Amino acid sequence: MDDLLKEFLTETSEGIAQLDVELVRLEKEPDDPDLLGNIFRIVHTIKGTCGFLGLPRLEAVAHASENVLGKIRDGELVVTPETVSLVLESIDCIKEILGELEANEAEPEGDDGNLLARLNELANAANGGAPASEEEVSFADVATEAELDAEAALEEAAGG
Repeated sequence: MDDLLKEFLTETSEGIAQLDVELVRLEKEPDDPDLLGNIFRIVHTIKGTCGFLGLPRLEAVAHASENVLGKIRDGELVVTPETVSLVLESIDCIKEILGELEANEAEPEGDDGNLLARLNELANAANGGAPASEEEVSFADVATEAELDAEAALEEAAGG
């Protein structure tokens, strides 16, 4: 297994384990900005690394989940059991993809359209139901975003 992929899987698994605990805490402590900030950062890191590694399916799920968490962080959505359940569902999907990735060293095919649609719908609810075209993400849209994220990461690594 590629060392970069192996390191990603190890770090992401640790982050996911922390997310499981912290999302349950978030339901009990919805007004804790540090807790929410940490949850957001973990998902954001997963999303960004997926872009760098060229894992569009995993990136799409992480991105859609990050959008919901960002709306909560920005005070545009409130923490509810339904919101936390949907984010937990996205984390379960991420775990499933990670398991396949670890077993086969390749991102599995799959259709996360229903989950992505529900996450995007929740994020859009923060905009009064108006489309949030920059916020919405689908599996097909991620390739371009992944390329841009990878390019930015390479520029940063080169000192630019």
